[in-house]
Amino acid sequence: MEAIGENIWLQKHSFSTFGMQMGRNVVPIRLSSGKLIIHSTAPFSEEEAEEIRTIGEPGWILDPTNFHDTYAVRGAAAFPEIPFLAPEGFPAARKAKAQSLAITPAEWDGEIDVIPILGMPMTNEHVFFHPDSKTLIVADLLFNLPSDLDGFTRTSVKLISGIREYPGNSRMFRLMIRDREAFEASLQQILSLDFSRVIVGHGLPVETEAKTRMRKIFANFGYAV
Repeated sequence: MEAIGENIWLQKHSFSTFGMQMGRNVVPIRLSSGKLIIHSTAPFSEEEAEEIRTIGEPGWILDPTNFHDTYAVRGAAAFPEIPFLAPEGFPAARKAKAQSLAITPAEWDGEIDVIPILGMPMTNEHVFFHPDSKTLIVADLLFNLPSDLDGFTRTSVKLISGIREYPGNSRMFRLMIRDREAFEASLQQILSLDFSRVIVGHGLPVETEAKTRMRKIFANFGYAV
């Protein structure tokens, strides 16, 4: 696990879908109370769960989008003493005993901002912003896969997503947009935040000119950002 800023870490996990090696990022965030928000679930080993416990007291674990339910039950079970939060419509909500992410805990106020991406009811992705480290945390809004991908993954992801250069946004993601105006309003709200880094759900952090690059990606697709 890597510290990427004050009170925020990155724990990387393997994740394969249809043979494509996509990776999965978990981001523990420590609040001033010492409690942790564990952003995203994974198939935590006992050692990986304990590694997270060493940096603070687990307070909440969550998945930020309806498309990230693969490890929800197993991930929540690794931290059975805390609430598991998920968006409305989350496929594994019942099995994982999920609570709604629509109303965030009062203890997060002033330390974490949560912005739902509107206009996409099927995915219902929520973007997180950690002001102290100027870090934006997304799920599938952006992908930033590494350059050393195996040939099958590189070719398959390119064909499916249409992404030619990373970081990028997948055509599959854009196909989920049902209300363009609402989506653009969410993008504008996100881009108004003072972030300099983006942690993606799959791939490497975007550490250089993160906001400028994100704005350019969506402007090139014709969105009003």
